[in-house]
Amino acid sequence: MNIEKQIEYWKESSDEDFAAAQSLLEKGHFRHSLFFAHLALEKMLKAHVTKRIKDIPPRIHNLVRLAEIANLNLDQEQEQLLREFGFYQLEGRYPDFEEILLESGFTEEEISRAKRMLSWLKKQL
Repeated sequence: MNIEKQIEYWKESSDEDFAAAQSLLEKGHFRHSLFFAHLALEKMLKAHVTKRIKDIPPRIHNLVRLAEIANLNLDQEQEQLLREFGFYQLEGRYPDFEEILLESGFTEEEISRAKRMLSWLKKQL
């Protein structure tokens, strides 16, 4: 297995999913926008995991756990963001889980937070 190709796959896939998140936000599909932002974060973290373990990352969606496996030094705010975004993947997969009322301003701020985190994660690779 070519580790560099795997890392590049996760990075490119993360970029595509974040572009989808932004597009969905523009269309007013807030729940799906946040789901794709979570997916973008997940994939960028999987790039880090791949780099660290030199293997395919585990098939999990828990962002905090992926950051732990990647041995990333997160500050408290970054860890909290990953915890909070974990909710959006549950909301996206299981709409009856515990639906939250989403609106434009809130979703825009969450997407901005994800964008900053993704930028930081890219710099760490």
